[in-house]
Amino acid sequence: MELRQTALDTRHLFEPPAAPPVAPAHVIASESEALEIARTLAGEFRAGASDRDRERRLPWSELDRFSRSGLWGITVPRTYGGAGVSNAVLAEVIATISAADGSLGQIPQNHFYALEVLRVGGSPEQQQAFFARTLAGERFGNALAEIGARDFQRRTRLLREAEGWFLEGDKFYCTGALYAHWIPTLAMAEEEGGLVSHLVFVPREAEGVEVVDDWDGFGQRTTGSGTVRFRRVRVEPDWVVPFGASFERATTIGPVAQIMHAAIDLGIGREAYADMLAFVKARARPWIDSGTERAVDDPLTIREVGEVHVRLRAAEALLRRAGRIVDQAQGKMTEDSVAEASIAVAEARIATTKAGLLAATKLFELSGTSSTLAEDNHDRHWRNVRTHTLHDPVRWKYQAVGRYHLTGKRPPRHGAL
Repeated sequence: MELRQTALDTRHLFEPPAAPPVAPAHVIASESEALEIARTLAGEFRAGASDRDRERRLPWSELDRFSRSGLWGITVPRTYGGAGVSNAVLAEVIATISAADGSLGQIPQNHFYALEVLRVGGSPEQQQAFFARTLAGERFGNALAEIGARDFQRRTRLLREAEGWFLEGDKFYCTGALYAHWIPTLAMAEEEGGLVSHLVFVPREAEGVEVVDDWDGFGQRTTGSGTVRFRRVRVEPDWVVPFGASFERATTIGPVAQIMHAAIDLGIGREAYADMLAFVKARARPWIDSGTERAVDDPLTIREVGEVHVRLRAAEALLRRAGRIVDQAQGKMTEDSVAEASIAVAEARIATTKAGLLAATKLFELSGTSSTLAEDNHDRHWRNVRTHTLHDPVRWKYQAVGRYHLTGKRPPRHGAL
């Protein structure tokens, strides 16, 4: 059955079907303000991060504080009242929060992803309505992925019937959906010529929506990345944004999604490195053959600390560079500019993956057995970065980068490079 965009009825966009935020959000005006607020919040969130991870205590109050701060609205374009920050600043904000708490840093990733989908493919009316909701403090989660099949084909359906439009399906890895006001959901609709994908903005409290807190990964424990079920959930046409069409042409949806993933890994790596330095200085012992009295004077320890530092610095530089290139592509989206942005972000993701894992591993290698004590919970850094870096495989990024530089072949446009 053909699915057509109908004239927007803005009543549905402005009625509040989602649960309201705890309090109105602050509206951030500049990049410097965004970075300052992120650093302040990171100091607050760091204090309870280990306990939240250990006890798997969901960060409801922290998330309310996070969204009320205005940071969840920083990518809203200036023409709609937001700060419209650069991608490098967005990445640094996410890295800063991720250093304090890896789960908290990941939760808004799909929120910003949805905002980019709206910016690229939403109608002016949809942009106006959903950007306003964002600035007011509402949060978007996600229901994109599905499990149970190897072909990556989505089975969730958007059905257009005589009595209305309905959503049917099951999703998993739904990071942020548990805490969201809206759940952007990837669904297939039968149209002339076959199935076409759409992103459906579903109110979290809509009848027929069930969010199940069944995420039990050993890392990123409090991201709420579990199951969402949709059972004949009624949706309005003006909540539906074209999705597949945004990848048929060159857009920056993929690079923006990926640069945030890189930032999460960088942030976790930074914190692992900081904890390693503190432990080596205060508690580690030098190896008996070093001839030194303190671990900080052990020459092999010094060498390894330098290695981790350089890897993290290189990852930071590649991430900032990628941010600039994505900014340029957003300003003029062409086949070439988007390909360059995708490759730049892939290079950064390779670096942040390797640096984050290295930092989390060296924390134990250089600190010694006492660093594995449960009371310190230092293993959360390795668990978090190992879990998150599995989001999409680095081995495929290497071949995309190599092929691009060797032959000029552009990378695929699917958002998971």
